[in-house]
Amino acid sequence: MNAVDLASLLCSRLCHDLMSPVGALNNGIELLADEQDPDMRDKCLELLADSARASANKLKFFRLAFGAAGAFGEEIDTHEAHAALAGLFGAERRIELGWMVAGDRLPKGAAKLLLNLAMLAGDALVRGGRLDVGGESRDGAIELVIRAEGPRILLDPALRETLAEGGSGGTVEPRAAGAWLAHSLAAEAGGSIQLSDPDSYVLLIGAVLPLHAAAGEQG
Repeated sequence: MNAVDLASLLCSRLCHDLMSPVGALNNGIELLADEQDPDMRDKCLELLADSARASANKLKFFRLAFGAAGAFGEEIDTHEAHAALAGLFGAERRIELGWMVAGDRLPKGAAKLLLNLAMLAGDALVRGGRLDVGGESRDGAIELVIRAEGPRILLDPALRETLAEGGSGGTVEPRAAGAWLAHSLAAEAGGSIQLSDPDSYVLLIGAVLPLHAAAGEQG
């Protein structure tokens, strides 16, 4: 896959995720223009505020997870990454987020990989649950681990294949953009991604990156 293909996939994913909140903004504005009842206008304003917040949160997350590598310097603030992930999943209150990343900064490549893996694991919690995100530097490597647990966990086999093999078996679909980027980030840093068995009652995703290469450029 070349850079143009990747850009197309990421744009498709971004448009898909923004369609709902932006559509709600449009609907809220139309309702507000025609509504005269004060209580209903308050509800319209609440809808607009929620939709605007959701749009901003998604854009903040995608800026860090998918954004141009040169825009952030060599490291990313872990507090900013935590806030971006909390904004992505926290608004719905379906997912309880645990953040166990050591240190105040992560190399850019490692931070982007962590966010993409966390997004995939959170998306797999189709009925909500708990998402724990961890990372630390140890023995010359950065170790990342994501743990998702909930009533129903569904990670599409195509995403598993893309994470493991980078979509080598065929065309990568837009919904797999994050998985393809995660695979590429790990591979270019000389690292690897491991996943728990599909039949496990929890989803575990781990990655190990050589510390000297974890800040490598991608996306």
